[in-house]
Amino acid sequence: MEKLITIQKREKLNDVYAVDEKGNGGANHRYIVSKSEETIWTCGNNTIGVLEDIQFQNGPRNSEGSQHGILDTDLLEIVRHRMQCFQAGPFATDYNDKALEHIELALMYMNRRVEDRIERNVLGTNKK
Repeated sequence: MEKLITIQKREKLNDVYAVDEKGNGGANHRYIVSKSEETIWTCGNNTIGVLEDIQFQNGPRNSEGSQHGILDTDLLEIVRHRMQCFQAGPFATDYNDKALEHIELALMYMNRRVEDRIERNVLGTNKK
């Protein structure tokens, strides 16, 4: 289990942990979000203080033996939607606008990767 070092240091509400071994691609696939400094979560044996247990896709898409899970883009789309809502409401700020711009840029590049992999007929495989 690895506690993530986050950009926000002060007045944090939550802590984030990578709780599995890194996979073939070099990334973890399971994360726990817990109330800051209050969780006693250990290896899945206790859920006190745990807010979310996030399971990412592990293995090629639609491949036998792969574990279906959320994608990085799913989380970014959720945050994008929230930023759009804040910007349309009473909490619009230049900070949110800049965050939204960069989230959309990240989504664009992640989609370009998917499109490139589709064109090369390697989407859903472990091929580069």
